[in-house]
Amino acid sequence: MPDKPETGLRGLVYVAVGVAALGGLLFGYDTGVISGAILFITKQFSLSARMEEIVVSAVLVGAAVGAALGGALTDRFGRRKLIILAGIIFTFSAVATALAPSVTWLIAGRIVSGLGIGVASFISPMYIAEIVPAKVRGALVAVNMLAITTGIVVAYLVDYAFSATEGWRYMFGLGAIPAVVLVVAMWRLPDSPRWLIIKSMVPQAKQVLERVRTVPDVSREIADVQQSMQQQGNGGIAGLFQHSVRMPLIVGLGLAIFQQITGINTVMYYSPTIFKFAGIQAAGTAILAGAGLTAVMWCFHVLAIFLLDRVGRRPLLLVGVAGQVVGLAILGAAFKFQQLASYKSGVAIGGLVIYVSCFAFGLGPIFWLMISEIYPLKVRGAAMSAVTVVNWVTNLAVAVTFLSLVKVLGHAGTFWLYAVTGVAAWIFFYRLAPETKGKTLEQIEAHWRTGKPARAL
Repeated sequence: MPDKPETGLRGLVYVAVGVAALGGLLFGYDTGVISGAILFITKQFSLSARMEEIVVSAVLVGAAVGAALGGALTDRFGRRKLIILAGIIFTFSAVATALAPSVTWLIAGRIVSGLGIGVASFISPMYIAEIVPAKVRGALVAVNMLAITTGIVVAYLVDYAFSATEGWRYMFGLGAIPAVVLVVAMWRLPDSPRWLIIKSMVPQAKQVLERVRTVPDVSREIADVQQSMQQQGNGGIAGLFQHSVRMPLIVGLGLAIFQQITGINTVMYYSPTIFKFAGIQAAGTAILAGAGLTAVMWCFHVLAIFLLDRVGRRPLLLVGVAGQVVGLAILGAAFKFQQLASYKSGVAIGGLVIYVSCFAFGLGPIFWLMISEIYPLKVRGAAMSAVTVVNWVTNLAVAVTFLSLVKVLGHAGTFWLYAVTGVAAWIFFYRLAPETKGKTLEQIEAHWRTGKPARAL
């Protein structure tokens, strides 16, 4: 397929990206808010370590289910309606968890929250990837990851604001505000033009593209999508078993698994606990330290936005994963060597900063970006759903085993185990991760049909 000329875009596309990214912000808020709230929930309900893990991890059960259901629903109802549904779920779960009279109610509310997270986690980047042109796709899809981190930062700040009064109910309840904004704002935005083409609504797709592009004629872009669809096989779940989808599915599953088993969500969910392990005992101070750590992550996500369409995906991914391994090794050393006892807090914080910084410009945004790029249009919903389910299931496995691993391996052994998985991740990405910078979604699809290796893209 010949290279397509660069296309411009109108202000509406930035509005659409910003509104869709509210799904990412809510994903981040609901993920991060538990890190501070759990300190007071554990105290109020006298939770054991196992029950603490269940309360923290309940959201992940819902996320896996939400991601699975979202894959089937998005091809039927479209990306826009699924984002609206996620906003409604977020609103309901925020109110439900804030009013929880018991641990059982709280766990149920967290599972419902997870449903919204599971849907938003892949629908938002998919919607953005399908509405923006190739030359800025990396930066604008990465805005969703920046929004996730923004939500986590806001969650930590809210946790800190209510830590003095132990107001964990307010921590959860305030999440309803951006959720309502998402529902109202998304209601007025167009659906993905590529989904409209799938549904044979070409005139409507043309109207959308004319609203978000500055070129006088969008017919070629529509023709490219239609031509690519004609060369694709089956859609949906059945399409995942096609030979041309095998390699992108392997790449996506590898990204999904390694993003989690390198330990990122132990930092997100338990960073105040880790800081307390390292000697910072005051709950408010530990929460504030977690907020600072997440703010560092936010800054490096901004860096990723500027680099993804300039440097490319592969270099950032490989450098980022290598940096995560270094950070985890330092973090383990802080807990292992008695010679560092008087510097434990500083060394541990240093290791965490290196770790989250490298995740923030590498594996963090590139997982969500790449899975929104590498799948053919007919199977994109099913494929993104499948790898997102795997991502959340792996997330759940890591979250429910972290405190147990600490008991068995110690703090140092646990973080060094994550470092070993980071080495395996680097080898996997070096051998299989493609470079999608500057390629249209249709050009990427055409590459898989040739049967060439992923790295040849």
